[in-house]
Amino acid sequence: MSEKVLLILVDGMRPDSLDVCNHPFIRKMKEEGIYIPTAQTVMPSVTLPCHMSLFHSVAPDRHGILTNTYTPQVRPINGICEQLHLYKKTSGLFYNWGELRDLSRPGTISYGCFISGHIYSYEIANVKVTEEAIKSINESSPDFIFLYLGYADEAGHAFGWMSDEYIKSVYQSWDCIEKIASSIPDDYTIIITSDHGGHDRSHGRDIPEDMTIPIFIKGKGIDPSTNIESASIIDIAPTVTKLLGVEAAEEWEGRPLV
Repeated sequence: MSEKVLLILVDGMRPDSLDVCNHPFIRKMKEEGIYIPTAQTVMPSVTLPCHMSLFHSVAPDRHGILTNTYTPQVRPINGICEQLHLYKKTSGLFYNWGELRDLSRPGTISYGCFISGHIYSYEIANVKVTEEAIKSINESSPDFIFLYLGYADEAGHAFGWMSDEYIKSVYQSWDCIEKIASSIPDDYTIIITSDHGGHDRSHGRDIPEDMTIPIFIKGKGIDPSTNIESASIIDIAPTVTKLLGVEAAEEWEGRPLV
């Protein structure tokens, strides 16, 4: 499998926004990799609970984070970064929403960068955090990099999901995705996904607009003809560890997608 993994998450990116924004790199990813347009997130479909489920491969009622306020797990589960750390793999987290600082335990990541979307605006912070991730990959070649782009969620809350402003934010996020994908070595398998969708100016309900997310997987060892009929956000962690040749944590409930 791949030697390295880059996981990119665009907060609040609905699958149907991809056809509307029509970014050329979306077409390239669909043609050259696996595309799953009907993957499902977890309830509550809210940013921090969904990220905790992505990284720890369990539902929120198991990891205990039900809002955007972090509380320590009562029965701790290793997440992606902890599991990779056990196997001497290096990880980096690059994000522009501060609450994601608790996705990994202290001492388990080698690289990290937070650029506040509230200070710079999420549009600018998307660009800055992408540039920092590119720099880290090309200088240090971590085994796993997570890049979080928060602009689309911010636009959805401000203007409404599927509004012109929201579609613009999705397009800009794909500008960032294209830039990093074209700037790093090809030994990185790239996974692109979202944490949740949205409707009107909100999300968090158990409805298709909020629960359905896209997943893209592209890399040297990935067969684009692979047909995956169903997938969940909790499948991403075991997919990452399998690609990196690392055992999944015993408590994880998801399955590898490749």
